[in-house]
Amino acid sequence: MSGVKRVVLKQLGELLLDRGIINEEQLIKALNVQKEKGGLLGYILVSLGYVKEEEIAQAITVQYGFPYLPLECYEVNVDAMSLIPQNVAEQYNLIAIDRIGDLLTIAMSNPLNTQAVEDIELISNCTVQVFVSTMTDVANAINKYYRKK
Repeated sequence: MSGVKRVVLKQLGELLLDRGIINEEQLIKALNVQKEKGGLLGYILVSLGYVKEEEIAQAITVQYGFPYLPLECYEVNVDAMSLIPQNVAEQYNLIAIDRIGDLLTIAMSNPLNTQAVEDIELISNCTVQVFVSTMTDVANAINKYYRKK
């Protein structure tokens, strides 16, 4: 995976607290749910109704330096998308959105999944550039573009 990643010492929960998106009580409840059931904190906060998916995606961009891309306004390049099989796109909740030479741009809801990025680089034989999008945006794009195929 190429590119320099920004190092931020704060966890996602702390960032959301600092930005006034959640309060301490909500964070504690979400962390307890995570401890009991597992899962990603951001998705737990969304499922509890404390935050919107967009707020999580934007906090990830602040935390790790990945750019945010709302997919509902973006036209996916079908040739780029066809480099990734639908089952792989669904498994990792990602979609290829553009390709220039051997640089493949993807949007994904969990850009920290390095295994997904490595797999896409192997499958596509391209270097991958990652953008963050919401889980819903990516799922909607997968349904829209793979159905057209």
